[in-house]
Amino acid sequence: MGIWIFRLLVLIVCPALVYLQINPTPKGIVLGVLIGIMIVGVEFLVEQVNLLTAVSGMLGGAAGILLSQVIDYLVIQMNIHAISRYWESYAVLRYFAFGVLGMIVTIRKFPELDELDKDVLKLSRRRGAELKVVDSSAIIDGRIMDICETKFLTGTLVVPRFVLVELQGLADSPDTLKRARGRRGLDILARLQENPEIPVRVMDKEYPGIPDVDGRVVRLAKDLGGRVLTTDFNLNKIAALESVICLNVNDLALSLKPVVLPGESMSVFIMKEGKEKEQGIGYLDDGTMVVVEEGRKHIGKRLEVGVTSILQTSAGRMIFGKSRGERA
Repeated sequence: MGIWIFRLLVLIVCPALVYLQINPTPKGIVLGVLIGIMIVGVEFLVEQVNLLTAVSGMLGGAAGILLSQVIDYLVIQMNIHAISRYWESYAVLRYFAFGVLGMIVTIRKFPELDELDKDVLKLSRRRGAELKVVDSSAIIDGRIMDICETKFLTGTLVVPRFVLVELQGLADSPDTLKRARGRRGLDILARLQENPEIPVRVMDKEYPGIPDVDGRVVRLAKDLGGRVLTTDFNLNKIAALESVICLNVNDLALSLKPVVLPGESMSVFIMKEGKEKEQGIGYLDDGTMVVVEEGRKHIGKRLEVGVTSILQTSAGRMIFGKSRGERA
C-alpha cells in the first residue's frame, strides 16, 4: 500500500513542480505528468531487478559509452573529413546504442559469473571425468596421493575453501597432535597441486546455514552432482542419507587386503588383554585387530591362532580367533 501512495505522490508533485517553476501552462502540466510516469516506470523496473543486475547494467552502459568515445578518437585520427562528418551526425544515436548494448551484454552475461566453477565441472564430465569433493580426513590420511598417482582415481578433485580453513585451523592449533595433522594435510594438498596429472580445484562456495564442515561437504557434492572422497565413517553415513555417492578410502583399502578365511591359522603377537575374560589382543602388520580367546595369559608372546570369524565394516576390520598354543 505504501508504494502506491509514493507513486501517486510522484504523479501529483511532478506536474505541480513543472507548472509552478518551469512552465505555468497546460503543456507544463502534461510535461510534468509524463515525467512522473517515467519516474514511476523506472521505479517499477528497478523493483523487478536485483541490485547486482542493476549495478552490472550501469557499469555495462558506462563501458559502452567509453567504447564509443574510443571509436570517436580513432575516427578523428583517420583524418577523413567525409567519414568524420557522417560519424558526428549520428553522435546521439551512437552513444545511446553503445550504452544500451553495454547494458544488455553485462546483464545477460552476469549470471554466468556464478556458473564458472560449474562450467569447468561440466567440461570435466564431457571428457568422461567426474568430480570428487575431498574432505579434510582424506587429505590428512595421505593415501589419496598414492591412489591418484596410480591412476585408480580420475577426474577433478574439488577442495572447498572451508576445508582449507579447517586444515589451517588444525595447523595453527596449540595441540601438538592436531598441529601435526593440519600440517600434514597442507603438505599433501601441496603435493597434489604440484602434480600436473592430478587436476585440483579450490572452490569458494559457502553454506552459511550449515554449521558443520561434513554437512557442507555433502551439500557441495550434491549441488555439483559429484562424489565425496573421505576416510570419515560418519561422513559416509551422512552422504548416504543425502543420496550422495561416497568414496571411502578405508573401504578401498579393506577390499584390497588379503582375505583371511575361518579355519586358517596365523601367527599373532599378543600385546594386551581384551575386554572380555581371558581375551588377548594382537595386531597384524597392516593394523588389523585380532581378538584371541584364551590369549590373556600369553601377553608378550607369539601365538598360533586359528581364525574363527571375521567382522569387516567401513570403520575397519576385526578378526576373532582361538589360541592353538605358543609358537616355537
